[in-house]
Amino acid sequence: MKKIDLTGKTALITGASQGIGLATAQSLHGAGANVVVNYFADPDGHNQNLADQAVAGLGDRAIAIAADVRQPDQLSQMMETTVGTFGTLEILVNNAGILRDRSFKKMSLQEWQDVMDTNLTGVFNSCKAAIGSLQAGGAIVNIASLSAVTGFFGQANYASAKAGVMTLTKVLSKELARNNIRVNAVAPGVVDTEMGKSIPEDNRKAMLSHVPLGRFAEPREISEVVLFLCSDMASYVTGQTLHVNGGWWG
Repeated sequence: MKKIDLTGKTALITGASQGIGLATAQSLHGAGANVVVNYFADPDGHNQNLADQAVAGLGDRAIAIAADVRQPDQLSQMMETTVGTFGTLEILVNNAGILRDRSFKKMSLQEWQDVMDTNLTGVFNSCKAAIGSLQAGGAIVNIASLSAVTGFFGQANYASAKAGVMTLTKVLSKELARNNIRVNAVAPGVVDTEMGKSIPEDNRKAMLSHVPLGRFAEPREISEVVLFLCSDMASYVTGQTLHVNGGWWG
C-alpha cells in the first residue's frame, strides 16, 4: 500500500497549539513535512506555552509562530517567516476557531461578530496571505463543522461561519485550480478536544445519542483525514467537504 510521504514540503496550521490543530501538526510532521504551529498570543501566554510544548514534542522541522487570523498584516508576516525558514509552502490548514454559544434571542452582535471574524473572515485572511507563497500542486484544507449542516441550537454564529467556510472552499477550489492548488474542507462532528469538552455534560449525552458509532472522535481521527487531503493520494479531490462525524446526520 502506498505510504503518504510529505518529505520536503512545508505545512502551516492555524490554531495548532492544541486539539485538532495540534493533532494535524503531528500527523503532517509524522509524514515528513516541515510544520509551522500557529497560535494566538493570549495575554497570559497560555497558548505560547502550549505551542512551545508542541514544537518540542515534534522536534526537528517544526517552529511556532504567533499570529492573529483576524489581522492580515500578522498573517503576511507569518507567511514570510515560514518561507524564510523552510524555503517553501505547500500546505495550509485553516483550523483556528472559537465558540460563543448562545441562543439567537440572547446572542449579542459582538458574539456574532467575534465568531465570524475568527472562524470565517480568518479563513479568508489566511488564504489571501498564503496564495502568493503556496506552490503549484499545493493544498488548502479548511476545518468546517457538522454544525454547518445540522444547525445546532445556540450556534447561529458558529454554524453560519462554518457554512461559509464550506462555500468558500468550493469557490477557491475553482479559482485556484489554474495554479494546481487543491482546496477542500473537513467537517468534524463532536471531537474530544478542550472545545468539545466545554460543551455541558447533558448536551454531550444528548449529542452522543445521535452518533451511530457510539462515541465522539479523537483529534487524530480528524487529522488523518486532513493528511489524506494534503497528500498525492487525493490529487484529484478538490472542492469537497469530507464529513467525519461517526454517522451523525440528524
